Amino acid sequence: MDGDTLFTIGTLARRTGLTVKTIRFYSDTGIVPPTDRSPVGYRLYDIHALARLDLVRTLRDLGLDLAVIQQVLDREVSVPEVAAAHADALEVQIRTLRLRRAVLRAVAKRGSTPEEMDLMHKLAKLSADERRRLITDFIDDTFGGFDANADFVDMMRSAMPELPDDPEPEQVDAWVELAELAQDPDFRAAVRRMAQYQAAERAQGDVTGLHHDLTETVRDGVGRALDAGITPASAEAAPVIDALTARYAQTFSRANDADLRLWLLTRLETAGDSRTERYWHLLAVINGWPVPPSLAPVFTWFTEALRAHTPAPEAGSGAGKGGDL
Repeated sequence: MDGDTLFTIGTLARRTGLTVKTIRFYSDTGIVPPTDRSPVGYRLYDIHALARLDLVRTLRDLGLDLAVIQQVLDREVSVPEVAAAHADALEVQIRTLRLRRAVLRAVAKRGSTPEEMDLMHKLAKLSADERRRLITDFIDDTFGGFDANADFVDMMRSAMPELPDDPEPEQVDAWVELAELAQDPDFRAAVRRMAQYQAAERAQGDVTGLHHDLTETVRDGVGRALDAGITPASAEAAPVIDALTARYAQTFSRANDADLRLWLLTRLETAGDSRTERYWHLLAVINGWPVPPSLAPVFTWFTEALRAHTPAPEAGSGAGKGGDL
């Protein structure tokens, strides 16, 4: 093509696919000024104007506004600089759209009311820092002021909800439920009682920390009893309880007697709120961790069996007071 060739607006429109009106607008605003005019006043454009117009169309298709495009054309900013900034902005928009999609799918699955949908949207829009702050505030409120089990508190503080940039509807749903749970006054009061219980145990000298091995022992022993169809109050449950109380006595350096069983009942009842387990299960869903099987049936059986096979406390006995989780 001859570099001296001049094109009319109509020719540019046919070559670029833009409308004559659009090209005229670009020309009037100085984005793609005419190279010359015909003897009768029609605008004419050279090959450089055509290339400039192609660049403008490409940048517009990528979502850049005219002010930024003018800066690029005037060489105030480079194309790589603009591309990087625009890519960052698009990334934010993409994350927002993905989050909205997940919220809408969760709403559809839940059959939420307009009020619930509004709450879900607000909670889902919280930043990662805001989500952590909500959970941190919950932990500070429930464990603050108590010398509770340090290992347990550290475990809670290390397990923060990390909602991914492209969450599944189940993760959004779990985050909303966790946020509601953490702000539930009744649940906060229950966890605060648990913290107070832990502090009382520590005041009595218990610094044993977490007891994962003990939990596994209960899971195995009670699991076999459940599989065998042994009911908590039956005579067959007594050996199971005897073995477990012996293990607790060993772990906590206590006598394996009636007072231990009363202490253990208080411990189990204090820790037996099903919402506590739900809290950890929701965190697992949000963070994409494996969701552990529920221990509720195991500890429900253990509590009922222990109660059935524990003698009533003698008058004036202080057994069962204090404790730790």
